[in-house]
Formats: sequence, C-alpha cells, structure tokens
Amino acid sequence: QVQLVESGGGLVQAGGSLRLSCAASGSIFSLNRMGWFRQAPGKQRELVATQDSLGNANYADSVKGRFTISRDNAKNTVYLQMNSLKPEDTAVYYCNLRNVYTYGGYDYWGQGTQVTVSS
Repeated sequence: QVQLVESGGGLVQAGGSLRLSCAASGSIFSLNRMGWFRQAPGKQRELVATQDSLGNANYADSVKGRFTISRDNAKNTVYLQMNSLKPEDTAVYYCNLRNVYTYGGYDYWGQGTQVTVSS
C-alpha cells in the first residue's frame, strides 16, 4: 500500500502562485511516476503534470510554461509550482503515484486539495 499526503491548496487571485506538495510513503517501487491530476465541477479528471523517477516530465498543454513539476526522490515527495494562475485552473488537485512494473502499473491517489483562482 501507498499513502499520499497533499498540502498547499487554497484561494488565490488570478495571476498569483501556489505550490502543491505531496509526500508518499509505503511500498514505492524504484521505478514510479508521480504527478498531479485535477477535476473541476462537472468535468472529468485530467492530467496536469507527471514526472517519473528517471526525471522525465509530462505536462498538459494548458499548463505548459506556467506550472513546473519537481521531485525529491529521497523524500518521495512531488511538488507542483503553479504560476500565472487562471480562473480555469480552479479544481480539486489530486496527487497520483503509479508503481511501474514490467507489464503495467498500479495507481494510488491522494485525497485531493482544492485550488480556487478568483478573477
């Protein structure tokens, strides 16, 4: 089992910044992917950014150039620095960890943290 503890959400004005953190503990594979997904009211959960344990990062087009994902592998922690926030970034942000094995992976999810961007 893997436990994920998120922090850093809140209310911010458009153009502002927030930093999300997610600390993982438990049975974490050496090859894994950590990242962030978000879900706005009435919409499906969508990828925001992920980074694997080798350092490869992936971003949604809507956040490229504004958000930066980073990891501290020693602490099993992933961060999401969000700059130039827009009202459309408002959502519940979920931390995700995927343990990767030869023929697939298994996902774990945090409880979610609310990010609200006011116009």
